[in-house]
Amino acid sequence: MQLDSNQIAEILPHRYPFALVDRITDGEEGSWARGRLCVSNMSPVFCGHFPQYHVLPGVLIVEALAQVAAVAMLSLPENRGKLGFFASIKDAKFRKQVRPGDVLELESRIVKTRRSFAFVEAEARVDGEVACTATLTLALGSADEA
Repeated sequence: MQLDSNQIAEILPHRYPFALVDRITDGEEGSWARGRLCVSNMSPVFCGHFPQYHVLPGVLIVEALAQVAAVAMLSLPENRGKLGFFASIKDAKFRKQVRPGDVLELESRIVKTRRSFAFVEAEARVDGEVACTATLTLALGSADEA
């Protein structure tokens, strides 16, 4: 599976400034996906985090990992048109600062599904070094179920 930003926008509802995945570079529908976020100093988040020392907030790294997992799950024909909501974030660890100019490599693996839930092991890397790991749970549903 390889998707550009326009193809990702057909799967995910996220739009600027919250569309955090620039490209899906590999993956298998319903199983795993690998994506990329090119961190730019033009991102509006850096107006306030931190103006004198730009660092991508950890919550946005975790959100990007969840968006990659959602692409894997929502690519399945039976999940088309659904939304992926956070049900839980566990064991998030931040090991490296992510700064403008970095390319954040994102990988999310679906380790189990049960009913409308996907259980995910996720990892983000910069230049081969682990920047973040987390265990995520996504609840798949529609806007009227929220």
